Amino acid sequence: MESFFQKEDKQLVFKINEDIDEYCAQKIRRRLDNEIERYMPKEIIFDFSNVSFMDSAGIGLLIGRYKFARMLGGNVKVSNINTSIRKIFEMSGILRIIPETKEEYKNKKEVQYE
Repeated sequence: MESFFQKEDKQLVFKINEDIDEYCAQKIRRRLDNEIERYMPKEIIFDFSNVSFMDSAGIGLLIGRYKFARMLGGNVKVSNINTSIRKIFEMSGILRIIPETKEEYKNKKEVQYE
């Protein structure tokens, strides 16, 4: 997973580079919480361009980060969702609370961690 923070927009982008199951969700959750606490962003974007599989652990991961961000006064969005992930989001109702954005984030790097 890569993360990018933009100071002027206070925007934190997480580009997830692996499928999300129970094992990966725990690892990703710790990393996300650390980055969110470190930067205190106004907006968090989850980029799903490299995710082809996600189970219920991924849904829990997103909902938990949504609640955490809202508690800190921030917003959450998702981007680059493929067809199979979109079906999961629609069935679970995630897209009713976490909006999708079409904006590209490739060239908006200020700080990158791997």
